[in-house]
Amino acid sequence: MKNYVLLFILSVSFFAQAQDTLFGAPDELTPKINDDKTVTFTLRAPKADSVQVTGAFLPFTKVKSPMGDMDKEGIANMTKGENGVWSYTTSVLPSDLYKYHFIVDGLRVADPTNSFGLRDVSAITNFFIVPGDRADLYMVQDVPHGTLASRWYDSPGLGIDRKLSIYTPPGYEDSKAEYPVLYLLHGAGGDEEAWLNLGRTVQILDNLIAQGKAKPMLVVMPNGNVDQDAAPGAGSRGYYMPTFFTAETMNGKYEANFMDVVKFVESNYRVKAKQASRAIAGLSMGGYHTMHISRFYPGTFDYVGLFSAAINPRIDQSGVGVYDDLDGTLKTQMDKGYKLYYMAIGETDFLYKTNEEFRARLDKIGMPYEYVENGDGHIWRNWRIYLSEFVPRLFQE
Repeated sequence: MKNYVLLFILSVSFFAQAQDTLFGAPDELTPKINDDKTVTFTLRAPKADSVQVTGAFLPFTKVKSPMGDMDKEGIANMTKGENGVWSYTTSVLPSDLYKYHFIVDGLRVADPTNSFGLRDVSAITNFFIVPGDRADLYMVQDVPHGTLASRWYDSPGLGIDRKLSIYTPPGYEDSKAEYPVLYLLHGAGGDEEAWLNLGRTVQILDNLIAQGKAKPMLVVMPNGNVDQDAAPGAGSRGYYMPTFFTAETMNGKYEANFMDVVKFVESNYRVKAKQASRAIAGLSMGGYHTMHISRFYPGTFDYVGLFSAAINPRIDQSGVGVYDDLDGTLKTQMDKGYKLYYMAIGETDFLYKTNEEFRARLDKIGMPYEYVENGDGHIWRNWRIYLSEFVPRLFQE
């Protein structure tokens, strides 16, 4: 009898929770992507006086910051209709992944009818994908899939165990082959999760490999913040507010100890441990790290990618000599050889001038590089493009 009573209580509890979830759930996922590739946003807020939507699908405005003029996502006013439902329809949008959020009477809010969100530093935003063309690379397709793992590695130089994300290509587990490796570094405010969630790295690699446009490879995404063992909420410090810059992140300490990451990968995975099979790339701060790591360890990486690189930020120079003799170490890197030194940046990026100056430095010492310039500024839209174009260039022996 006791068992029946317990079963009854559990059943009532289960259905009560299910009912709460059911009645609290939205009737339809928003926003709506229309057949003509416009997108309609709706938000039920009958008591609101003002509702706006903001995202990279609207024209950017320039704002002043300590780092220079930066692009700010545009804002559009929504129109109040019947039953207090506010709406806004965009112009025709190019295929891409777009982040957005609402502003209700001045308060930033997420879309309560969109279950899918991303964390960018400390901001949580919703997103949607307009399919076709470029964004098809960012979507899960019916192709063979690789494996994503979170691993902890020992970093003797930094004195802690640290977490990284690692992608192994389709077929890795069933193969005895050795693979090349791309080390992919995040920007300021990011961590080992940034390239996965915002950069769509797994989807891009799966799809490019399936299309025969990229060689099967491992992609290693470490945490570039030396005072963190992992992303906020994923490490020993627990849950705390993510910040844009962390202590000692750009003083040379991370670059000097980067080989701890390489040694871990080459000791634990079937990879080709040679220069021709190693690539390194990064965005913004990660591009800064990439530039310094590749010249501090010349002859280590055959492929180098600087995506909107923070070449000359305000840095703590108290580090371990990594930044000494920039021209001399670049010349050594050039003399030891590499196959591709790739630089890409948007024409409105606030780091455009420092990248221009760095290219002039490379020209002066005769160091070969490949340069790509496109529209837009310092945004994930560009970095996904750069990754999608950089990866097919790798390891084409």
